[in-house]
Amino acid sequence: MQKQYDVTAIGELLIDFTENGLSSQGNPLMEANPGGAPCNVLAMLQKLGHRTAFIGRVGDDMFGRRLKTAVEEIGIDTDGLVLDREVNTTLAFVHTAPDGDRDFSFYRNPGADMRLCVEDIRKEQTDNCAIFHFGTLSSTHEGCRAATRLAVERAKRAGAVISFDPNIREPLWRSLDDARRETAWGLSMCDILKISDNEILWFTEKDNYDDAIAFLQETYHVPLILLSMGREGSRACQGSRSVTVPALLREDTVETTGAGDTFCACVLHYVLTHGLRDFSGEELTAMLTYANTAASLITTRKGALRVMPSPEEIENAMKALG
Repeated sequence: MQKQYDVTAIGELLIDFTENGLSSQGNPLMEANPGGAPCNVLAMLQKLGHRTAFIGRVGDDMFGRRLKTAVEEIGIDTDGLVLDREVNTTLAFVHTAPDGDRDFSFYRNPGADMRLCVEDIRKEQTDNCAIFHFGTLSSTHEGCRAATRLAVERAKRAGAVISFDPNIREPLWRSLDDARRETAWGLSMCDILKISDNEILWFTEKDNYDDAIAFLQETYHVPLILLSMGREGSRACQGSRSVTVPALLREDTVETTGAGDTFCACVLHYVLTHGLRDFSGEELTAMLTYANTAASLITTRKGALRVMPSPEEIENAMKALG
């Protein structure tokens, strides 16, 4: 039976203030970009023609209302988005280094996304999706953690494929022990894991990717593991099969915001198109090549949610590679 949504995601929706030049006085100018990893993933999936829904909270303030409008304009279902009248929208200030890497400063103590609660979780979103996607930032505090676990458990019982991207942001945790515990829970629930190079080495306490992946496979039995390695490319692992595809490095990169989310969305697109099954090496290569290409395109733009690449742009970029 076809589900109402291809992908439902839960988590943070916030404003990313990114640097955009200097004022006449030499002060940094900040552009207010809609952001938040789960909705970035949904925005890319919408560009690829999928039906998506979001569960989360923003403040009933100027930023929260703008975020709701931006998400709706993209086509993401916002029936599960609550406007909080007591706490403001979470803000992130992003400093971009010359190589495109980022450093974050968060205004989130409290932030509206932290106030997600079990009463906000509606079966319409959790029980009617082919894939349910989540990260750890909706589990940093007790109330939102309970809501996230309820949503994931409901979706899993309803037969959804569970997708997990830890997306650790150290300043948002009371302790990294809490982050480790919630990451372990996510690993125990997921069918698809997208994890970054620094996160996998931190969590597994291994000194190389091969041992780290083997540890996750043996301990958590995740069917499909996707490792994003920045300039080193990406890797897909299913059982003993492992494929690595180089990154597509661009001279016109301005920042890396949303690259991992774009990559993750393209992997989910491949799974939605082909089903979650044992893929051949050639299929995993095709999956990663498409995802890497899309991720490279988003690095040439400021922000992510509103400027995701179209399927035509991705195909043209792949053709240009030969």
